[in-house]
Amino acid sequence: MMQQFLGRKRNVVSLQPTRSMVLGSYVVLAFAAVVSIVPFLYILSTSIKDTRSLFSYPPQWIPNQIFWGNYGKLLQETSFVDWTINTFFVGIAITILKLTIDSMAAYALAKLNFSGKNVVFAVLLMAVAIPVAALIIPLFTLIRDMGLLNTYWALILPALANPLGIFMLRSFIVSLPDDLIHSARIDGAGEFRIFTQIILPLISSGLVVHAIFTFMLQYTNFLWPLVAIQTESRQVLTVGISSLKSNFVVDWGLISAASLLATIPITLLFLALQRFFLTQNLSSALKG
Repeated sequence: MMQQFLGRKRNVVSLQPTRSMVLGSYVVLAFAAVVSIVPFLYILSTSIKDTRSLFSYPPQWIPNQIFWGNYGKLLQETSFVDWTINTFFVGIAITILKLTIDSMAAYALAKLNFSGKNVVFAVLLMAVAIPVAALIIPLFTLIRDMGLLNTYWALILPALANPLGIFMLRSFIVSLPDDLIHSARIDGAGEFRIFTQIILPLISSGLVVHAIFTFMLQYTNFLWPLVAIQTESRQVLTVGISSLKSNFVVDWGLISAASLLATIPITLLFLALQRFFLTQNLSSALKG
């Protein structure tokens, strides 16, 4: 018996990383970091050049004289500030409403029993598979008939119909033990109290991840705002930056300055809340 145990022990594959594995990981990470940061540095370099320096040969990463005129022109001669305010207002409004609606729907689908539950789940599942581009024309017709074109509601209401967040939050709630809910019901707690005081605190990390994904999705949304909004002062950043291109002349310095300023808020948001992504990935790995 002891010999069989020792024989099995010799056949166990060691999980301790070797020096070559660690070195290879660092090489891959360094390469990925360089590939990711080079476009950002190129945009930064372009944003601080005047028109003559942009087309100089050989190209210079650091110009001899830094030109801040692109940022001044962007803030003074365009509606960049309005675009930024609109983007944050719409993104925050959609995020708050989505967290409220999706968390309630996820709790109902995960822990409550009601007639037609499987049908509702199947309909939501099919809705996820519909591409956004296929909904543009019927959605435009619906919003136009409601008289909401060129308003903030035209940007907010359609985004609330995306059921992807319901499935993500449902996976969090399903993993919670039913005994917690049963104990609360025995103590006389209603469903709303159970939802707000027990379920929501336990899925706080999932709510934060859902909020980040929702805000980032709206922050980078381009196609629907392009269709739904015609007034320049009510546009969002993606469409506004795209409108800086003219038919004959493209001011790459101005566009680079706008793109750089637009990436700063979303980058800071991700860096501030990245620990929730790590928590989510770790919990998924432990469950697996």
